[in-house]
Amino acid sequence: QVQLVESGGGSVQPGGSLRLSCAASRSIFSFNAMNWYRQAPGKERELVAHITSGGSTNYAASVKGRFTISRDNAKNTLYLQMNSLKPEDTAVYYCNGGYGLGVYWGQGTQVTVSS
Repeated sequence: QVQLVESGGGSVQPGGSLRLSCAASRSIFSFNAMNWYRQAPGKERELVAHITSGGSTNYAASVKGRFTISRDNAKNTLYLQMNSLKPEDTAVYYCNGGYGLGVYWGQGTQVTVSS
């Protein structure tokens, strides 16, 4: 069984930064692509950022240039660096990854951007 645990969420003012972490119970080197999703109240869950096992990245248009996804295989941890945060970034953020035949999700971490 694979567990993913997010941390690093919190409240921040517009323009601020946060770094989310997602710690895996297994080596993330063995994961297929890993992703960060978010879900705002009343909205569907959306893909925010994607990173392949080879390190290639893709971002939603709404966060491109502000967010950076990375993975530290030695620490079995996925990161999301979020800069220039906006109120519309407020959501629960989830990490997700494919391992073997399964797809695994973390429990989510709340990010609130408000003045």
